[in-house]
Amino acid sequence: MQGENWPQLRDLVLIGGGHAHALLLRKWGMAPQAGTRVTVINPGSVAPYTGMLPGYIAGHYTRAEMMIDLVRLARFAGARAIMARAVGIDREARQVLLEGGRRLRYDVASIDIGIASNQPDLPGFDQFATAAKPLGGYAERWEAFVANAPPAPRLVVIGAGVGGAELAMASAHRLRAAGRKPQITLLEREATALPHIGAGARTALLAQLTAHDIRLVTGATPSGITEDAVTLASGAVLPSDFTLSVAGAQPQAWLAETGLALNSGFVTVGPTLQSSDPLVFAVGDCAHMGFAPRPKAGVFAVRQAPILYHNLRAVLSDAPLRAFKPQRDYLKLISTGRKSAVADKLGLRLEGAWLWQWKDRIDRTFMAKFGAYPAMRHPSLPRDAVTGLREVLDDKPLCGGCGAKVGAGTLALALRGLPAPARADVLSGPGDDAGILAVGTAGGQGVQVLTTDHLRAFTPDAALMARITAIHALGDIWAMGATPQSALSQITLPQLGPALQAEMLDEILVAASEVLRAAGADILGGHTSIGAELTIGFSLTGLAEKAITKAGAQSGDAILLTKPIGTGTILAAEMAMTYLPDLLLGEAVAGGFASMQRPLATASAILSPHATAMTDVTGFGLAGHLLEMLEGSGKAARLDMAAIPLLPGAEALAAHGIASSIAPANRALCLGRIKAPNTARTALLYDPQTAGGLLATVPADKAQSILQALLDAGEPAALIGHINDGPVMLEVN
Repeated sequence: MQGENWPQLRDLVLIGGGHAHALLLRKWGMAPQAGTRVTVINPGSVAPYTGMLPGYIAGHYTRAEMMIDLVRLARFAGARAIMARAVGIDREARQVLLEGGRRLRYDVASIDIGIASNQPDLPGFDQFATAAKPLGGYAERWEAFVANAPPAPRLVVIGAGVGGAELAMASAHRLRAAGRKPQITLLEREATALPHIGAGARTALLAQLTAHDIRLVTGATPSGITEDAVTLASGAVLPSDFTLSVAGAQPQAWLAETGLALNSGFVTVGPTLQSSDPLVFAVGDCAHMGFAPRPKAGVFAVRQAPILYHNLRAVLSDAPLRAFKPQRDYLKLISTGRKSAVADKLGLRLEGAWLWQWKDRIDRTFMAKFGAYPAMRHPSLPRDAVTGLREVLDDKPLCGGCGAKVGAGTLALALRGLPAPARADVLSGPGDDAGILAVGTAGGQGVQVLTTDHLRAFTPDAALMARITAIHALGDIWAMGATPQSALSQITLPQLGPALQAEMLDEILVAASEVLRAAGADILGGHTSIGAELTIGFSLTGLAEKAITKAGAQSGDAILLTKPIGTGTILAAEMAMTYLPDLLLGEAVAGGFASMQRPLATASAILSPHATAMTDVTGFGLAGHLLEMLEGSGKAARLDMAAIPLLPGAEALAAHGIASSIAPANRALCLGRIKAPNTARTALLYDPQTAGGLLATVPADKAQSILQALLDAGEPAALIGHINDGPVMLEVN
């Protein structure tokens, strides 16, 4: 919840979305440090909370209850979330290296990337086994297995420590609840299982394993894994339909290349949580507290968070640092599959349902920190504010992307005073996706199409914003059936320090040029200025033998749509940090970003030879842009709402009243020209799309073959309706 909009001068980069970093980001959102840009890097948009994993495997929690939504959290903290995998640190250049080659500068960095429990040296492990950590992949594979498990599934769990025993019992409970009769074997290399807990808790857990009919085998070393078995060094073969490793803690391999001091591959840190490089911190399971060694446990990451928060700010502001003092022992609450638990501390033995309820309360309290965040403060209006100002202002943040466009009605009023083109070589004026100019080509006469588009940033990731903006602007060229030719950039940077300003501009130009060059266009130049916020735009030209316009649809034509809709609603929800208990907004945002980054070149090449009319679906929504086509063609249309593809999460958000800033204007423009039921799904017809798909009408007798060609090329596409005779009207059923 950022306060004053101070210029950003220093870069703090958080590598990984572990528990300590999540708590730090929440605290940062409550009290940001002026002048610091915060970045969190994580392979996915959500991060699992380890404390709830056994309960999730047992079926006591949903996936959404277990996951920390890093996208929502980053928005609250005023941070940029980069969904990518870190693969190294160039300490000399002070850059974090990402998979794919991107580099992010840092002034101070912190590592919280957890551990892995895979066994890369065990033959067949990578192909046929599952590691309990990282947790995300395990959770997905487990759900798929439960859904398709045989009547008597055979499981082998490698590693009979607390984690292995806990997950073996959770698996047994879940499979029996699903009507299966599991056969589970728990393997331990050493002579004794559960070696790191007190005698009382060990006795209780061994009894629970017996009650679950879990076979415990000690002194057993796996030597190979196949699709349906685990072979032991003794030669014994254990049938297995699902093989899980919970054995040991493996460090991320790339840490060995950082030049940092390590202990068994883990980053050695001192009391201030700094590594051997004072500008690089490390916390959680990936860190080794050389000053006070402790086992790998989430409790230490949670307790490191306040010290990390203070010390990162202190390094960035030249203030004194504090020391972390870990406790010697901690209470372990170990779930037993059913809603019961065993406690271990100081050798005591306690067990029962009340302990599970206690653990459940602790875990839910922790996750509640990442539920509904405190509302952002809005300045109150002065008493003598002019009449009507309150109505213009909205409690919702102004949307970015195409959600920030001027409404179609306002735009039409402004354009109606423009004169018709006076030059003979100007073939069209305002009203279509691009202007059309007559030009000579090597093969004779052709046309050049000219367009411009700018987007207000909806993400602080400038490179991502540049890619999406370039694809969005190119949409007008592809919608006209043209080949992109050239581009001019127009960039407004927010106020930044010189180093951050240079980096942001470089990121934008590199990302945009990659997109434009892949499309066949070159950046010829442009203009850069400094303003209140990041805005990126491109003016583009393209070449075609003949331009496809919005007019020309014929009665009986099929209507094809590439790309699902819903980006405006998802982006509006992200900007408002919308919290729905059953929806991981971060995953919906990630899905929207993936869709927006998909170019339309292939779809345009398939559609252009056949399309009678075509446009790209952008700010005025699917309904608004289709009505433009109907007006230009003098036709009506019928849509099958069930056939229209939606982005995951969009309908659920619309059902809760989430809509983009421009959606009311889009809906108003359609009044009297659309007949549609009033549902959450149809509300998405008015949703503004950023970098949306192509909307094309094609002859009905060719529609199925064209659709199949799109699908065969990997393009998301659907046949959503047909063109009819009659006055301009859109009917939706």
